[in-house]
Amino acid sequence: MKKILYTCLMIAGTLTFSGCDDYLDVNTNPNGPDALLQPELFLPQIQSELAVAIQWDGRFTGFYTQNWAYTSGESYSLNLHSNPLSDSYAQLWRAVYWSMGYNLSDMIESGLKNKKYDFAGVGYILRAYGWQMLTDYHGPVIVTEAFDSDRRVFNYDDEATVYAEIQRLLALGIEQLDRTDGLSPADSGLSQADLIYNGDREKWKRFAYGLLAINAHRLTNKGTYNADTVIGYVDKALSGNQDDASIRFDGIVSANTNFFGPLRGNIGYYRQTKFIMGLLDGTNPELTDPNLIGADPVFNDPEAHLKDPRITAMMAPSPDGQYRGISPITGINEWSSAEAAMVPKNFWNVAGYSGTTPSPQIYFFNNDARFPLMTYAQLQFIKSEAAFLSNKPDVALMAYQAGVKSHMDFAKQYAPDPSVFEARKAAYLSSEELFPVTTSELTLSKIMLQKYIATWGWGFFETWSDMRRYHYDIEATDPVYKGFELPDPLYITNNGNPAYRARPRYNSEYMWNKDALEVLGAYEEDYHTYETWFSKPE
Repeated sequence: MKKILYTCLMIAGTLTFSGCDDYLDVNTNPNGPDALLQPELFLPQIQSELAVAIQWDGRFTGFYTQNWAYTSGESYSLNLHSNPLSDSYAQLWRAVYWSMGYNLSDMIESGLKNKKYDFAGVGYILRAYGWQMLTDYHGPVIVTEAFDSDRRVFNYDDEATVYAEIQRLLALGIEQLDRTDGLSPADSGLSQADLIYNGDREKWKRFAYGLLAINAHRLTNKGTYNADTVIGYVDKALSGNQDDASIRFDGIVSANTNFFGPLRGNIGYYRQTKFIMGLLDGTNPELTDPNLIGADPVFNDPEAHLKDPRITAMMAPSPDGQYRGISPITGINEWSSAEAAMVPKNFWNVAGYSGTTPSPQIYFFNNDARFPLMTYAQLQFIKSEAAFLSNKPDVALMAYQAGVKSHMDFAKQYAPDPSVFEARKAAYLSSEELFPVTTSELTLSKIMLQKYIATWGWGFFETWSDMRRYHYDIEATDPVYKGFELPDPLYITNNGNPAYRARPRYNSEYMWNKDALEVLGAYEEDYHTYETWFSKPE
């Protein structure tokens, strides 16, 4: 695992040219710096790499959760993770071990050495976040031996070990952020280098508690699961939308542009699915009010259901102005050439496959849009589910209502017409079918479907983890994800089972770490269907 050093030119938009002089002053060794670089030279690139990696791999995880599907249908949407000879869905692996890797270790060490303890705290938290995303995505990963420079092959740790390490790192992160014997964020440089919270220590601590809640809540299927612990963590975590963790992009050139923006051109062939559309257009059986058919204040159609106000902010319309989704199996092929006006546009509001700047913008798919990493709404739905499962209906209802309202506020900033949004919102929140006001009306399905909406398009690993916790509702008599259907048939190497994990990165593992992979059974064709530890009862 190679250490990389980022020069000042790579982060010139964040630091001054005098910082470059300082960087050059420490180099007397032509092969590397003699002194440990200041931590502010590492952080912006580390944060950017993490966000891009989540977006990169989220493109494919989004197929599993049916956030979106490929225009051509099943060739891309069924099971891309079956191919061990591809690194196209292992960018997070690269980011955690290489782009962040030793650079994050050096940032933490430099923060401690220079009494910039806030950098060390943020570093521990970012490492924990990377491990959480990576193990939920891949299953067993390399943690204990990951940054041992004397090794050339590395043994994998089981997920229980990784989960414990995440908890340890988060405790360390909070401890460092609580220190008062070092430099302040303004003096340390954190307020200038931090692309997520601009150096706000309290928000970083809330983020850490949010990650602790996610870590503890993954284990709902285990006898050790403790709902009160989860609820306690959420209550210490993000306090509102103002605490949402998101990373900013300048959107000027490809290198500083949102990975999902039109300038990068990565999702031009992606379209929203029928499943997410059903949750927003009033046709999903769990999120429908039969008394509001024909009551939509915009589409005054006697056959239409009340549409969720978020539909115009999150979804792409078809050229004819209506909102539709595509099937993961057939893609856009269900419409003939004569019906081209019915085909959904892409997420850049373009009927084709390319674009430069969306007008109007759809959700956070613009070049300079902020990309979420954790939100208040997400955590409120975690709290609601935890309370529901532990028979605390009042707590569950309050958290559910907070989650729905906060995500509506989140989505409203992207609405092309705020007055239309508010009209639909008022009608939506007045419906007890759509927005329960008594505990008897709240269902687990409502909680999880609203969480699906709130994490759509960014919380890929969260949504996929949820679906795996409920085993895709394969044998459920009362499905949690009502309206969700797995493709039939699944990819041939699945042997009839849905995917539960992504394979490790081919270049670093299947080429150079074969013995460790053989212990896992990762050379089996159906390895990607092996169930993850967190979703098992034992």
